[in-house]
Amino acid sequence: MSNYHIKNLEEYYQIYRKSVRDPENFWSEIAEEHFTWRKKWDRVLEWDFKKPEVKWFAGGKLNITENCIDRHLLTKGDKTAILWEPNSPDEPAVKISYKELHERVGRFANVLREQGIAKGDRVCIYLPMIPELAIAVLACARIGAIHSVVFAGFSSTALATRINDSDCKMVITADGGFRGAKTIGLKAIVDEGLTQCDGVEKVLVVKRTGEDVHMHKGRDLWLQPLLDEAYSRCDPEVMDAEDPLFILYTSGSTGKPKGMMHTCGGYMVYSAYTFKNIFQYKDDDVYWCTADIGWITGHSYIVYGPLANGATTLMFEGVPSHPDYGRFWEIVEKHKVNQFYTAPTAIRALAKEKLDYVDRYDLSSLKVLGTVGEPINEEAWHWYNDNVGNNKCPITDTWWQTETGGIMIAPIPYATPTIPTYATLPLPGVQPALMDEKGEEINGNLVSGRLCIKFPWPGMARTIWGDHERYRTTYFSGFENMYFTGDGALRDAVGYYRITGRVDDVVIVSGHNLGTAPIEDAINEHPAVAESAIVGFPHPVKGNALYGFVILKEVGESRDRTNLSKEINQQITEHIGPIAKLDKVQFVPGLPKTRSGKIMRRILRKIASGDDSSLGDISTLLNPEVVEAIKEGVIKT
Repeated sequence: MSNYHIKNLEEYYQIYRKSVRDPENFWSEIAEEHFTWRKKWDRVLEWDFKKPEVKWFAGGKLNITENCIDRHLLTKGDKTAILWEPNSPDEPAVKISYKELHERVGRFANVLREQGIAKGDRVCIYLPMIPELAIAVLACARIGAIHSVVFAGFSSTALATRINDSDCKMVITADGGFRGAKTIGLKAIVDEGLTQCDGVEKVLVVKRTGEDVHMHKGRDLWLQPLLDEAYSRCDPEVMDAEDPLFILYTSGSTGKPKGMMHTCGGYMVYSAYTFKNIFQYKDDDVYWCTADIGWITGHSYIVYGPLANGATTLMFEGVPSHPDYGRFWEIVEKHKVNQFYTAPTAIRALAKEKLDYVDRYDLSSLKVLGTVGEPINEEAWHWYNDNVGNNKCPITDTWWQTETGGIMIAPIPYATPTIPTYATLPLPGVQPALMDEKGEEINGNLVSGRLCIKFPWPGMARTIWGDHERYRTTYFSGFENMYFTGDGALRDAVGYYRITGRVDDVVIVSGHNLGTAPIEDAINEHPAVAESAIVGFPHPVKGNALYGFVILKEVGESRDRTNLSKEINQQITEHIGPIAKLDKVQFVPGLPKTRSGKIMRRILRKIASGDDSSLGDISTLLNPEVVEAIKEGVIKT
């Protein structure tokens, strides 16, 4: 029986039992049979969650790009590897074969080497969703440089923070990018960000929009002339399985973003294995994940997972609403997409529009639908199932994190029976546990608790870049010998898991994890603001939106409150990006705090969500009287 491709529920249970009974042998067989290694590993796994330290396939030698590109050349050289659909439907799509991808990655990798980038150097990539983004990622991996992709919607300040934290030597960007009806001046954002960065030596610039940009002499170089002069052959750097592959930043409960570091071997095996099973990919399929490569979803399920399986992976530059709300479905029809993976936020936004946007297109090519970023609500699930999948495409509701590297709990299409809002069953090799507040595991079904993982899996992040102690305290200090996900979950009568949401100070907005601390820091820099607190509240499209409770320095602040709210959101946009803007801003006389000074966010969440009838005992608060004042001023619309 093949461990690699699960076809039905009985096979799932057989493989799952094997994977938890003997995890090392399970992953060893998959790694050895389905991937190309220069040298086999010395030991399959070494781990200690107390330190914490995890090593998979240590001593094994490989290069991930050989597995994503080179090994497909003989049998799939002419097959489309990357299918790029630009922002405007009037601009032609681009097909890049595996052979062409091999040449383009080789040229780009040689340019990086010529510009002084070597194994272990960090390269920041700040690009729109154009082919050069995927090629830049692979070119870094080709020579052993560590890529740090920053979503091209982050502000110059957020970009600079990430560049400095990982000490990047180079930035790869573009003159600008197209996003719907907007043109975004990325080079200008980079220029502003680099005024705060001393370590960047070179900036490579892709020409995309044709906008005039300032080129800093001696630092900035147009990419295309360098590629034109470069050789297409680039011998790959031989990497240890535990060498770093990339750093990807995610928000935390403190102001500083966390640079999750993933390694070459385990991440490759896990992202490829989960891609194959979760999307039931077949050789001639066209697969489309609508995420941005700036997020972990794009890393694992646009670039590495699909290409390691020799897939055709579609990249889309634009947004679902431009030029109208039929854009997704137009692309599905045009390219005969078979697997479609998107966020519940996008589904809810599209479901609000008239069905004609869906019905005018032929979606009969679709075989599997997926969702990512947050649990999908039941109403959106049924709309997706009925109108996009035509009740014939299984929906795989995937739960995972930047930290996990790949999907952890999800239904396997055509194998796992689905229930709306449930992520269902763990993937092979994943051993979840529900824990109570005392640190005891909750056994049996029909229970809920904090979701932990009790055995390492190959795709997990190995550390927070430059701060291993933070990695330990964030993920491994809450429950002994467990990885704590930060999420709550329930387990139903048959053992299916449903994720119930974050239990820390992170809010998922439109599928993006936003730490409250950096947003509060940005607000508090406004000269009129004394203190602030951010919580999430339910939103019909975003899933959650942000509600800001703001204390002004002067109680009698005379400025127009509407303008003050706009100024606060502008402050957030400049420091973090527009994704973190507040939907509601309420000016309050104080915040509910314990006598130790901790803000009681539980109370604020209840008030923001409109459920303020049962706030529990507030007599222990330092200032219980402030709760009524906040309730009286709550923003209802």
